[in-house]
Amino acid sequence: MQYIDLTHTFNDSMPVYPGDPQPELVKIAQVAKDGFLDFKLSTSMHVGTHMEAPAHMLAGGQLISDYPPQKFFGRGVLIDARGKPLAGPELLAGLQIRKGDMVLVIFGWSSEFGGEEYYKNYPEISEALAKNLAALGVSVLGLDTPSPDRAPYAVHKILFKSDILIVENLTGLEALVGQTNFEVIALPQKLQTDAAPCRVIAKILA
Repeated sequence: MQYIDLTHTFNDSMPVYPGDPQPELVKIAQVAKDGFLDFKLSTSMHVGTHMEAPAHMLAGGQLISDYPPQKFFGRGVLIDARGKPLAGPELLAGLQIRKGDMVLVIFGWSSEFGGEEYYKNYPEISEALAKNLAALGVSVLGLDTPSPDRAPYAVHKILFKSDILIVENLTGLEALVGQTNFEVIALPQKLQTDAAPCRVIAKILA
């Protein structure tokens, strides 16, 4: 059984969405001095690999803490959108997507993480593709970009209205290219918030 970590390591120098505060990860105790090691974390919820719930953009929408554990496990499907500025529904050709699947989209954009281009010129998901995924009843959409779209965030709203959670800033999706039998585990911290840091793992079954 092979496990692939699709999560960026959280640290205080990681890039943030323009206008968001930089996270602070501060050592507040040391073994040599205090007998134990401890850190203090201050961060917004939309930093690094994180999961977003409908409350992020829909008034009265569900929070991360509202979801049961089974929402965070599922059969994985990879959409290969490498080299495309916009991922459309034509990329679904040949894929078998079932209700409840966790769909990941690889643009190959994680290679830009930490660079100037990452938040400026990232590729997007088309509204047509988002509507197709909603109609198919997928549970989670994850991607290796900072967002599936830009303001006014129509794609976000299409997904949220269909109770599809969004995972942004994945990495390492290249390891799943060619894999047709895998599961995804995407566990956010159980916070009473619109989003939360998330550890995402792909489990290769064959």
